Amino acid sequence: MSAFYDLTIQDLTGEILPLSSYAGKVVMIVNVASECDYTPQYKQLQKTYDTFKDQGFEVLGVPCNQFWAQEPGDAAQIKSFCEKNYAITFKLTEKVDVNGENQCPLYHFLTNERSPKPGQIDWNFEKFIIDKTGQIVERFAPELDPSDKAIQDKIQAYLA
Repeated sequence: MSAFYDLTIQDLTGEILPLSSYAGKVVMIVNVASECDYTPQYKQLQKTYDTFKDQGFEVLGVPCNQFWAQEPGDAAQIKSFCEKNYAITFKLTEKVDVNGENQCPLYHFLTNERSPKPGQIDWNFEKFIIDKTGQIVERFAPELDPSDKAIQDKIQAYLA
């Protein structure tokens, strides 16, 4: 079993989310922020989730305030913003650090040597794809929109 499935993270409501609940699914993990130039990607993340969720695809949004303080809100503010502006229905986690000494365990896993592109997170909306076996198989730059054909094709391939 993948180490990914051994991890847990709190969701936005404070409940523990065991990542083992994603076993057998393809998961896109994205560090998100409400006040970033890339924030409109929420729309395409939701659309991608809606397109593939019935095939075993999940999106996990991970709020982070480490890049120019672009996610200043608390859990209630983040939830309200995402629901009101983008009708988000995929899971959002608690706000975490994705880099540095307080890096959350999930991002330690995503950025270590097992990653196809190891190294720290550069900016908000960096995307990782975890395959059905819990392996990190893709890492996409923040500027690459989730609706981009390269991302959509990879999701379809991993779902097949």
